[in-house]
Amino acid sequence: MKKKILFVIESLTAAGAEKSLVTFLSVIDKERFDIDLQLFAYGGEFERYLPAEVNLLPPLEYTLFARYTILRQFLTFDVKKLLARWRYSFSLRFKGHNLENRDKARFFWRYVSDCIPPSSVQYNIAVAYAQNIPTMYVVDKVSAHNKFAWINVKYVPEGDNFAFYKNYYKRVNHIVMVSDSAYNEFLDVYPDFKDKMTIIKDMLDSSLINRLALEKQEQVFPDDIPCLLTVARLERDQKGYDITLEACRILKERNIRFRWYAIGRGGYRSEMEAYIAKYHLEAYFVLLGTTPNPYPYIKNCTIYVQTSRYEGYGLSIAEARILNRPVVTTNFDAVWAQMVQGENGLVVPQDPVAVADAIERLLNDKMLYEHIVSYQKHEKKGNTEEIEKFYQLIEN
Repeated sequence: MKKKILFVIESLTAAGAEKSLVTFLSVIDKERFDIDLQLFAYGGEFERYLPAEVNLLPPLEYTLFARYTILRQFLTFDVKKLLARWRYSFSLRFKGHNLENRDKARFFWRYVSDCIPPSSVQYNIAVAYAQNIPTMYVVDKVSAHNKFAWINVKYVPEGDNFAFYKNYYKRVNHIVMVSDSAYNEFLDVYPDFKDKMTIIKDMLDSSLINRLALEKQEQVFPDDIPCLLTVARLERDQKGYDITLEACRILKERNIRFRWYAIGRGGYRSEMEAYIAKYHLEAYFVLLGTTPNPYPYIKNCTIYVQTSRYEGYGLSIAEARILNRPVVTTNFDAVWAQMVQGENGLVVPQDPVAVADAIERLLNDKMLYEHIVSYQKHEKKGNTEEIEKFYQLIEN
């Protein structure tokens, strides 16, 4: 008899954890599991890639309500939801304007959770495939024999968050980390949870990525100029787009021929556009927005560049390696899980000059460039066997 399993994630927008979940759902054994998926926001770019066997649950009533106009919210005459919405908005405006996303999640759950009813389905397994709201929902609102909390980033709750999230992780059966570095940092903070922690890396299906890379690319790269590419949320602190832009400016000043494309969206876009205008980088740095399929762009770029300050794993780097694109990346803890210095790319300090130096080196040193491509062609591609670790946890 099939086991019934629920996955929960905030949305399926074009981002790393979301992409990883779609791959996970593609490779999981559909003969063994009936799979439900609960989102908190719908219409994300990756929804189109969900396997047909996955049952996408309807939106929660409150999440529909939150998308209404203010007038329509009033006309519902739902006092409970109105009060929850006002209190949450008020708390963000006057208490949480400088808070990080995980703190905002606490505010959301504090004021809104009473408006979200428990799931009416009894599951064998429930998986919160991200930190914060999905974890709170699985713990507080889902009835399941086994509960998993997936942590996709380097995640170290501090201050008041330490005790708050400890209470939630105490109530799950398994805590899954996506890399050794994420595991070690979380363990330093929550050593009591060592017996329930394990590592299952973000899954990559190389055959699927190569197939999607053959789809038509909406914006064609020029043939007569080297094209750099970064695929990441437009964000400064983690993704390091300030480093990216500064490296771009340095390359321009060195009279290097190139064009740098960025795929992603995020709150840092306006600052990036201002920087591009200030240093006249319009012909050098192009913001492409988002796309559900970045693989044709990765396949056709000259160099893939990542300037992150930290990552749980570095999924886009792994995808570039699958498509045999030389990588220039900054040095963060998890990067050594997949990078081999000078073999599949170059790892440099989190410094724009170092990034620019590495890019210039790869553009000029054809022997090194071809060596990296050759090495990548013989690297192990994909890791769908990681799913076996999930099966083992269930069986145990």
